[in-house]
Amino acid sequence: MNELFALLKEYEDTLFIIASIGAIIMGLLVILWRNNETKTPLHLKKIIIPPIMMSTGALMFLFPYFRLDNHLILEAVVVGIVFSFALLLTTKYEVKDDELYVKASKLFPVILVGLLIIRTFMKTILSQEITPGEIGGMFFLLAFTMIVIWRTSMVLHYLQFKKKQG
Repeated sequence: MNELFALLKEYEDTLFIIASIGAIIMGLLVILWRNNETKTPLHLKKIIIPPIMMSTGALMFLFPYFRLDNHLILEAVVVGIVFSFALLLTTKYEVKDDELYVKASKLFPVILVGLLIIRTFMKTILSQEITPGEIGGMFFLLAFTMIVIWRTSMVLHYLQFKKKQG
């Protein structure tokens, strides 16, 4: 295992570039996915499955390479909370045929690209003092915090809508 971590250390710059390209690709996929999501009504399963599936990424913390100190955990969670406001502000709902839908937002792709740029900038700065494994752990935690807050808001809107329906 130590040999693997030594190999990772040797190729940190290359891994940084690959991870940045991967983040851009993932961002584009999220934009496409979100666009498709607006075409089908919300259901509780549809809202809660993404964060549950994403939570499996926390298994990375089983490996010491990805573990975070308390201050890094706090930083990642606080930034995730701040970034979640962008998702909360751009998520609007509409009712069609007695079903609740997420309304398509023209701002969402702009905000997501902005967040990706900020993420890449932060990653560049952080990589000078923090290992790639810790950065990976921090950005997972940041993204997971954002998703959990956003999806919790969606669940609350959905339950409120269902309650009004009687």
